[in-house]
Amino acid sequence: MPFPGTLTRIPATLAHGDDLTVKQSPCGRSWQIDHGNHTVDTDSSPGRCCLPDVNDPLIQRSLVLKNATLVLLVFAASAAAAAKAADAPKFDAQRLSHDVKVLSSDEFEGRAPNTTGEIKTVAYLIAQFKAAGLQPGGDLVGRKRRWTQDVPLGRFEITGPVALTLNDGTSRQSFAQGEQMAVRAAMNGARMVDFKDAPLVFVGYGVNAPERHWDDFKGIDLTGKLAVVLINDPDFETGEGDFGGKAMTYYGRWTYKFEEMARRGALGTIIVHETGPASYGWATVKNSNTNVMYDIVRTDPRKAHAPMESWIQRDVAVDLFQRAGLDFEAAKKLAQTRQFKPLILKGLTLSAHYALDAQVIHSKNVAALVPGSAHPDQYVMYSAHWDHLGVGLPDATGHRIYNGAVDNGTGIAALLELARAYGKRPAPQRSVVFLALTAEEKGLLGSEYYAANPLYPLARTAGVINMDALSPTGPTRNFTTSGSAKLDLLDLLVAKAARWNVAYAPDPRPEAGSFFRSDHFPLAKRGVPAISFGSGNDWIEGGVAAGKAAKEAYTTNDYHQPSDQWRANWSFAGMARDLEILYGVGADLANSSAWPNWSQDSEFRAARDASAAGRR
Repeated sequence: MPFPGTLTRIPATLAHGDDLTVKQSPCGRSWQIDHGNHTVDTDSSPGRCCLPDVNDPLIQRSLVLKNATLVLLVFAASAAAAAKAADAPKFDAQRLSHDVKVLSSDEFEGRAPNTTGEIKTVAYLIAQFKAAGLQPGGDLVGRKRRWTQDVPLGRFEITGPVALTLNDGTSRQSFAQGEQMAVRAAMNGARMVDFKDAPLVFVGYGVNAPERHWDDFKGIDLTGKLAVVLINDPDFETGEGDFGGKAMTYYGRWTYKFEEMARRGALGTIIVHETGPASYGWATVKNSNTNVMYDIVRTDPRKAHAPMESWIQRDVAVDLFQRAGLDFEAAKKLAQTRQFKPLILKGLTLSAHYALDAQVIHSKNVAALVPGSAHPDQYVMYSAHWDHLGVGLPDATGHRIYNGAVDNGTGIAALLELARAYGKRPAPQRSVVFLALTAEEKGLLGSEYYAANPLYPLARTAGVINMDALSPTGPTRNFTTSGSAKLDLLDLLVAKAARWNVAYAPDPRPEAGSFFRSDHFPLAKRGVPAISFGSGNDWIEGGVAAGKAAKEAYTTNDYHQPSDQWRANWSFAGMARDLEILYGVGADLANSSAWPNWSQDSEFRAARDASAAGRR
């Protein structure tokens, strides 16, 4: 719904840190926006009124928005006016249970990409979207869309031994694959990695963050060099600084380190592993980086991947620094300041030699569409990944199928239920996309492929709500999201949940970087406002203690194990209630003229602002 009244007297931009207040005007027919010395009445023409829902906490409580942007005020007023039209339907807990039961049955063979399990899963999803009355939203062939988006994936594997040799000028030392170093199969299209005596350069945390006035590179040319880089952000250890304290930004994520060094033409990247900053031990690094690797098929993979991508144990790195006449801890402390400059590890070189096999496999994203009634070229998206781990090593009972009931049968069941709800109601003003993604378990690759090859323009995608591993254990008093990020879309979700007396519980471990581990992230990285919704832990029956215990039990006993199976005693009432909230947020946004954004200091703000012309 367009924002009623006159907007011309509201400042076009708001300074970082400004306070804004929304309150009912004295006439009782409209709403005032106060910003410093400016007061604007949203109903400036005689006889018109915003008609807000006075029971909506977003309006009822003289809302003060710190560090807000004008778009949130536009949304608040227009969505409040449309609140009755967008009241959420009730969702069917039994049908949620049925979908999870079907998708996680042995018949679907663990839903691995490029298998018979994928064929069955894709067919089931298409049948459900058709029955819900939605339109195909996938690849455009001629003038018609298919139900799927073809996702070509590269499969990369090291064949034979990995030879890694350190030369300090007086002696040579061999590093064992998976022990001193963990080297990934090259994903730049090469059939062989072979270089001799490449110099090593310490680039600190390897961050280039213009919005934070931070540059670890200081103009150094990395061509032909191996960049040694620290994991996490410069202020992880101090807990304060320009990168959100212990809450990891994307600059701290290992994927950023690899991407940034590739952009700078480095021969390779060597990330120093430390358990605290990484949030996991060396065993995880070894198991995740020394096996088969996957990536989307890229037109120029060398821009995304340096020839060598690797990790090194901390004690080995300390030894390297000592051989170069440097103190590792002192260098790390220096890297936590803006004054840091790259340090050459003098006298040290590394040689590498290993062969590779590369293949292309094909998988599918499934996409369904509700075309918008007024603005069909603007989009709101719900997403969830359909894939799991397929058939693998047996557990103690001999079961070899990794069924993935919670991960992510629950998210897909939620996506289908939301599609059914939208299919029964009049189309909103904007189009709504339902995207079931492949290859999340391979590294968010279905989402990465969509983000690199969008079916619908990212600039005109108003927001994305992702659902991953929801809890089938009954209703809670709260909800959470993956990771820590500041964006208008989260503010809208928090306000909507308050109408159900459901509180927001921030990620208890933002330093672990979970924001970057779910399918919303490839879209967020390109500036699209995106969040991944998670079930809460404050159970109506049992409280936080019971919720935490259940989460820990699932992580220990069932996560990525064959035992992640549907159970008859599960309660989907909590999921059904949460879908009312998610429907409300999506429907309000789809009936709004607002364009949510990231906070001014977000690493994703610049990408969103750069696409502003696409929204005019």
